[in-house]
Amino acid sequence: MGASKKARKKATAPFHFQPEIETLPRKKLARLQLKRLKKTLAHAYANVAHFRTQFDAAGVKPGDLKSLEDLAKFPFSVKDDLRATYPFDMFAVPMDKVVRVHASSGTTGKPTVVGYTRGDIDRWADLMARSIGCAGGRPGDIMHNAYGYGLFTGGLGAHYGGERLGCTVTPMSGGNTEKQIVLLQDFGARVLCATPSYALNIAEVAEAEGVDIAGGPLAIGVFGAEPWSEAMRAELDQRLGIRAVDIYGLSEIMGPGVAAECVEERAGLHGWEDHFLFEIIDPESGEPQPMGESGELVITTLTKRALPMIRYRTRDITRLSTEPCTCGRSHVRILRVTGRNDDMLIIRGVNVYPSQIEAVMVGFAGIAPHYQLVVRREGSMDTLAAEIEAAPETASGDYEKLAGEIRHHIKSLIGVTCDVLLKAPGEVPRSQGKAVRVRDERPKG
Repeated sequence: MGASKKARKKATAPFHFQPEIETLPRKKLARLQLKRLKKTLAHAYANVAHFRTQFDAAGVKPGDLKSLEDLAKFPFSVKDDLRATYPFDMFAVPMDKVVRVHASSGTTGKPTVVGYTRGDIDRWADLMARSIGCAGGRPGDIMHNAYGYGLFTGGLGAHYGGERLGCTVTPMSGGNTEKQIVLLQDFGARVLCATPSYALNIAEVAEAEGVDIAGGPLAIGVFGAEPWSEAMRAELDQRLGIRAVDIYGLSEIMGPGVAAECVEERAGLHGWEDHFLFEIIDPESGEPQPMGESGELVITTLTKRALPMIRYRTRDITRLSTEPCTCGRSHVRILRVTGRNDDMLIIRGVNVYPSQIEAVMVGFAGIAPHYQLVVRREGSMDTLAAEIEAAPETASGDYEKLAGEIRHHIKSLIGVTCDVLLKAPGEVPRSQGKAVRVRDERPKG
């Protein structure tokens, strides 16, 4: 690796795309949030019949909000609200003001449709530029974008953000992994944007082809769109020769760029509080929880015009922290998401999140970081099995013994009985976008 490549991989001093906002004192942030929250509630009430009906049923009006704490009086929003108003009845502006729509896949019902005004798109680009900069990207970097383009918000969100930051963007999208590797090498990308599972796939294919990505100029991975563990981060760091950084977002709220880890600490995602208000609630009672307590993340948009969202229940389980950060940013940190309410499995009376299983498996000697969890119904009880791929160097005669060790490890650390099946290299399906980690084979209905 030449001197110029080494220099590009070095960590740089903290960088702020919008320094006056990213380091704004917390009291000033709160005043800005209150001003924008009042405007958002009034806009939603006046222009969206769904919110007007909800607020009236709860006996609240936008004018009842006098402080940020008063937001707890207002009703929650959930994903089913978007499905019930499909396709455009949650929009708060006329369709001639909507310049773009994105949508979910709709694999479990009607897709959720989200809309953006020109101002929404501009704010999204700014927040993604802020997030990529926070993660270690810099103006002038070549940014390889392997997030999927289309109705999924990841590809275009990262693309516009990279351009706004001043990067040279390679709009590769997902798939065609061999070509991804060629262009990463030939173009000399410093930043890779992808889902963590697909980034791992890139690393694996590169190793099989004898390509030394870790020794090249690639330095930063901006990874999101699916849960991933610290063990997965360590794997990506080592195999790609990067600092893997988490980014967070939901299409219902905006897309990627709602929050991002800083490359300096990688210890929680800075949630951009000038555009979003974050709460933690008890997932059962819905009551707000104090700072630092674990619970469900709830987000209210503060500047979205086409699709304002009031107290949206993300189903993500996490904690918030206002501890100072060495990067100098003042915005609250969203600590690593430990699971989702709607992803939680109950296996013989034990609550299990897929991310817990991954944390046990990834980095376990003798296996590759590719797996699927299979849920089945036996009588009246649900059962869990893990189909895990063996590492290439693991002899097939050792599969049964290694499966037993992993089974024991899962039982001792999580307390759940999980059948383990080791599969040969290449037998677990690879992801070119969001990884399918859970295969539900229980009878429908």
